[in-house]
Amino acid sequence: MTLSADLWDRSLWYATAQEPAPETDAPADARVLVVGGGFTGLSCALHLAERGVAVTVIEAREIGFGASGRNGGQVIPGLKIDPSDMRARWGGKVGGRLAEFAGGVADQVFGLIERHGIACAPTRAGWIQGAHSAMQLRAVHARAREWQAEGAPVALLDAAQMAEATGAVGYAGGWRDERAGMLNPLSYARGLARAAREAGATIVTGSPVTGVVRVGAGWRIDLGGQSLRGETVVLATNAYDSTLRPQLARSVLPVQSCVIATEPLPHEIAASILPQDACASEVRKIAVYYRKTPDGRLAFGGRGATGAAHSQPLQAGLEAQMHRMFPQLDGVRIDKAWSGHLALSRDHLPHIHQIEPGLWAALAYNGRGVAMATGIGAALAARLAEGTPLPLPETPLRPITWHALRRPAMELGIRYYLAKDRLGLSS
Repeated sequence: MTLSADLWDRSLWYATAQEPAPETDAPADARVLVVGGGFTGLSCALHLAERGVAVTVIEAREIGFGASGRNGGQVIPGLKIDPSDMRARWGGKVGGRLAEFAGGVADQVFGLIERHGIACAPTRAGWIQGAHSAMQLRAVHARAREWQAEGAPVALLDAAQMAEATGAVGYAGGWRDERAGMLNPLSYARGLARAAREAGATIVTGSPVTGVVRVGAGWRIDLGGQSLRGETVVLATNAYDSTLRPQLARSVLPVQSCVIATEPLPHEIAASILPQDACASEVRKIAVYYRKTPDGRLAFGGRGATGAAHSQPLQAGLEAQMHRMFPQLDGVRIDKAWSGHLALSRDHLPHIHQIEPGLWAALAYNGRGVAMATGIGAALAARLAEGTPLPLPETPLRPITWHALRRPAMELGIRYYLAKDRLGLSS
């Protein structure tokens, strides 16, 4: 059995990362202690350090080891709900502020890359979302029109335009969002860590946290033989911890996402797929996502498995789906395959919690983590340093009652949504 964690250093992103892994610092007390060296924790630390706040990041393994270094590298703005839903749920003022924030998170990512010279092969040629049925198409076109009303540069695509834009078969249409782009996510995480260190943050790697304990008005973090003290702790472990605050782990559903990457494609085949260099995904519940890489490969991913072991059936299913969508890839070799875990929430929204005074957590990006985790990390830094209101209202921590049965429940849910997807009913 191959564990998903064992594939960490076999990903295409690891093989092609231009940013080196940052040096590890000696652990140090700080005003803010951040647990987790992914996008949330690193963005929070960078923005705190730039404000002159003493901050230490503690990562159990390596920077970007979790979802931040293993995802598809798509930088997509927005949430899984639309601006009208945001305003209906939180009111015009708060919902409007959230829509503005969600629509701008890709700008934040590319702004940080430019400002700090992060070598992560960034491109910004848009994101395409495809629909497989008339019902799905109505939903995605309605979404596109909402973002048009917000001033976003988007375009509605019919079936012929979708085929031309993606080179794939089977779509009824879709939409394109020019705010989006793509990058090497591991290089981006490492670049954030470098920038945070340059701003004065302490970055500690290879140090699993064994306990988070309140001490007086502050907190103590135990590292197994060593302790750190701070006023505030931020838990930024997402789907990669179940012990520090078990009720936090029980509030989300970890799911495995797998990515396969072809060998470098012949020029004529590469030119037939995503010819305008956008990245793409689908509206379906059990959807795939795909993009080309700077060295001319197709990276193709999707989720639909649970557990720590790398899912060979999921990988095989992705290969079959890729060939159905892109018949021109017949005979092309798969060169890389890896997987990791992301966190889903039942309401499809990220969650920000103040679990106790001075103990914060942010997690559950539902597949939009590159941009959204960067934005929420920055917003949380502003809240901690200056009291700035959060763009996404914090929520009470509510563990999922059936979490102990999550694997059979999620597997049943996956089969249910696969059936809906085949009928074109998911949106």
